[in-house]
Amino acid sequence: MVIKFGKWLTRHKAVVLIIAFLVLIPATIGYVSTRINYDLLSYLPNSLETVSGQDTMVDEFGMGAFSMIVVEDMEKKELLEQLKGKENVTKSGQKVNVYANIGNLSDVGAVLQNDAGGIGLFRSEFLYLESETFPTEEQQFKVYKQVAENMAGKRVIIRTLDIGADKQVNYFGLDKEENPALGYRAIRICLTRPEIFKTQLRALYRASAYGQIAIMFPMIISVKEVKQIKAIIEEVKEELREAQIPFREDVELGIMIETPAAVMMSRELAKEVDFFSVGTNDLTQYTLAIDRQNQKLDAFYDPHHPAVLAMIRMAAENAHAEGKWIGICGELGADLELTEEFLAMGLDELSVSPAMVLPLRKKIRESK
Repeated sequence: MVIKFGKWLTRHKAVVLIIAFLVLIPATIGYVSTRINYDLLSYLPNSLETVSGQDTMVDEFGMGAFSMIVVEDMEKKELLEQLKGKENVTKSGQKVNVYANIGNLSDVGAVLQNDAGGIGLFRSEFLYLESETFPTEEQQFKVYKQVAENMAGKRVIIRTLDIGADKQVNYFGLDKEENPALGYRAIRICLTRPEIFKTQLRALYRASAYGQIAIMFPMIISVKEVKQIKAIIEEVKEELREAQIPFREDVELGIMIETPAAVMMSRELAKEVDFFSVGTNDLTQYTLAIDRQNQKLDAFYDPHHPAVLAMIRMAAENAHAEGKWIGICGELGADLELTEEFLAMGLDELSVSPAMVLPLRKKIRESK
């Protein structure tokens, strides 16, 4: 679904629309009924983002026609509540982990409330976006430690900083780029500015002593990058040993599969890491050569494109061939139209916004 905002979006309408997202219900805006994409919850209230799927033009009428109609009744909500504590298992016995994506420490409560099995994507860049200068090791450590402790032994996958492209931070001093989505961002910043990267890695490894933290690296395109990352990690671990600071030696390391290069190299990459997590938003963008921030291309942006699904399937086959697990942390993980196809691919984990954990569990349990 794509929600297109224009000059008609007054402050009052925006507030009502945000409420529609936050109460986790389908909504009718104006005369056009639409089901909200719950993955947007990860970004609210900071922004309302255009998302992929079926195009929908919302409310081109006046305030008099603006309305919000609750479609889900209490019985349906109660049925979802009854799924808490149940396994994510199909009728044929296939099990899959259902985790939650979060963008801030304050979201952990929603993860626990919705009975997610863990955190499949913790977006660490909020620490940088909400700061006026580089967050210190101690500031980061406190956040990572708290989320690990709050999750009480459940897996917490923390993505290293994904700054650049649509996430700009002035104090990074990044140059203006003609095509930032293909530019200096994410792991490319980390590997060329190791002082920033090592500070985050030290905080992550220190926090690993307090829970089941896993670390995931974005925008990987080569085995060389992974080996560079692992070399820096060894430096960090040696520094911590010398300082007699406790950490877990067996922290899981994973990479995001969000470029065609990573897919094509996935068999070799799987030999270097413990897991894959498919970032379907960027994978779709790069596979289809479509800027997902450009609304003029909405009609061409198709996350259900056979090429995108073939990419995911290839990555899954190669991960499993090397005995590694693979999940999805992108928007498609919450697309219930694709759940059965993902199960057929043998995906081991689906990570979605907290609001979609129970609906996804319901879909999995109803699947053959």
